[in-house]
Amino acid sequence: QVQLVESGGGLVQAGGSLRLSCAASGRTYGMGWFRQAPGKEREFVAAISWNGEITDYADSVKGRFTISRDNAKNTKSLQMNSLKPEDTAVYYCAAGKRLYCGRQSNGYDYWGQGTQVTVSS
Repeated sequence: QVQLVESGGGLVQAGGSLRLSCAASGRTYGMGWFRQAPGKEREFVAAISWNGEITDYADSVKGRFTISRDNAKNTKSLQMNSLKPEDTAVYYCAAGKRLYCGRQSNGYDYWGQGTQVTVSS
């Protein structure tokens, strides 16, 4: 069983930046980030293939967020720039057994506990 641990969340002012990291305890392939705001469903944020060649972003974060991975360290990151109050949510790291897991949460096999990101206006 692979365990995922997120770090890097916190409180930031609108327009600021945060970098989330996710460390995996075992071998993972496709990875992604999701988020869930209070009273809302969990939504897709970004995904990356096992070799980093394929990336995908939700329209709401495209151009502001960048997903990346370091397979040598078994970690992946989400660089978040130009943050907006509507980005406030708990962010979850996800990983799967497929080479690319896509936008659907049921495509992922492992989930982190989540890290809170709060953007003040």
